[in-house]
Amino acid sequence: METVATEGPQEWRARLEALRGEARQAGGAARIEAQHAKGKLTARERLELLLDPGSFVEIGQFMRSRGAAFGEDGVGPLGDGVLTGYGTVAGRLTYVFSQDFTVMGGSLGEAHAAKICRLLDLAIQNGSPVVGLNDSGGARIQEGVGSLAGYADIFLRNTLASGVVPQISAIMGPCAGGAVYSPALTDFVIMCQDTSYMFVTGPEVVRSVTHEDVTSEQLGGAAVHAAQTGVAHFRAQDDEECLRLVRALLGYLPQNNLEDPPYVEPDDSPGREDVGLDIIIPESPSQPYDMREVVTRVVDEGHFLEVNAEYAQNILVGLARLDGHPVGIVASQPMVLAGVLDIKASEKAARFVRFCDCFNLPLVVFEDVPGFMPGLDQEHGGIIRAGSKLLYAFCEATVPRLTVITRKAYGGAYCVMNSLPTRGDLTLAWPMAEMAVMGAEGAVNVISRRALADAPEEEREALRAQLVAEYRRRFAHPFAAAEKGLIDDVIEPRHTRARLISALHMLRSKRRRNLSRKHGNIPL
Repeated sequence: METVATEGPQEWRARLEALRGEARQAGGAARIEAQHAKGKLTARERLELLLDPGSFVEIGQFMRSRGAAFGEDGVGPLGDGVLTGYGTVAGRLTYVFSQDFTVMGGSLGEAHAAKICRLLDLAIQNGSPVVGLNDSGGARIQEGVGSLAGYADIFLRNTLASGVVPQISAIMGPCAGGAVYSPALTDFVIMCQDTSYMFVTGPEVVRSVTHEDVTSEQLGGAAVHAAQTGVAHFRAQDDEECLRLVRALLGYLPQNNLEDPPYVEPDDSPGREDVGLDIIIPESPSQPYDMREVVTRVVDEGHFLEVNAEYAQNILVGLARLDGHPVGIVASQPMVLAGVLDIKASEKAARFVRFCDCFNLPLVVFEDVPGFMPGLDQEHGGIIRAGSKLLYAFCEATVPRLTVITRKAYGGAYCVMNSLPTRGDLTLAWPMAEMAVMGAEGAVNVISRRALADAPEEEREALRAQLVAEYRRRFAHPFAAAEKGLIDDVIEPRHTRARLISALHMLRSKRRRNLSRKHGNIPL
């Protein structure tokens, strides 16, 4: 009987080590050097910085690219241009993929897509966050429609994972064409200044179709998406800062939608008072102040991780902690457009509110809003629909919802900013707060129009001032709203932190589900 030779331990160990060496070599020394020359780290270097030391476990490292583009045997390089696996961030399980630009420009083929889909399936199944480090030339042309189908497979899983596990996308190189839709479906996008860009159609296509001569940076660089489109939630200066941001962001988020966000033992006293808050509001109602300072004075140790900081700056959104527990902050910003709500601000805040509700982050609102932005551009641009998105988001949210009215709460903007009638859990007001249909001057112009018109011209301004003062005395103060039960308490500003923390403890057992339905129809 003929015997079949088998590999002994030495042979298979040598073979295994050779394959691992081939995988680690990636695209070769020259391409790694070129990556470094661009100011970019390699795929493996990025994972080493992102994850806790020694925690990365690779999955699928022996998968190979396949197809006619790779010669007669149709077998291409190991890994197919992407590293996939899992590790820990601050000791918590995190799934990661890192596209390798040194291997075929990080282009996505069928094996590449299959590895990412496998990772997303594991993340959904086991309830842990996914971080994607994107650095890819896009769909691999040589694999034709198969590479496009691979993108569609990924998009499906991004959608299935949405609201189940946190998804973070770091754009650390090119991301163009259909590839942009995967990051756009995730919860947060971080871009690197000067080395990353995102666009659906590149400069060459734009030039041939519209005859506009633009660079990749002008078309879809980090500055464009951070400040103009809002696609990028954060802009980092380099790969290292980008990965630090990912780690910081994960520190505020739960593993999945069934868990609470991670508690951190605070060094900041829950009863701490800040007398500076008592004098932060200017005497003139038209004079601005920085709401960011209000937020940092209230939250634990002044740490506020602002999201979309460069976009729609008339509203602030971000993450902080109160007594060690993560919360989502939504705050008017009187320093920009007097804190008025416009289309961009409404949509920015609405998406953040929905994210917080997905992942059990209580919402804390600091309100100083004079209304919605007037004008043809806003009305024709759909401010009705945009404002209703924010209203819908707050009304739908089942997490604890707290509001502090610091100064103005006027008109429809009062309603959409987590008002008590929309089932906000607690509404507090500072003593200088005003809640009304409109400001005193506007109200007097409407209510007393005839009296002002009939008054002698030389007496008109004095009469107007008298009527404004009377309106403010009767209506423009928080006690009028408190009498109607539309706010829960009027507090000294210095007590804001203690009252918010007390309310959050009171609401910790709040139910997290609305009545059963397939889904509502948000006004998109």
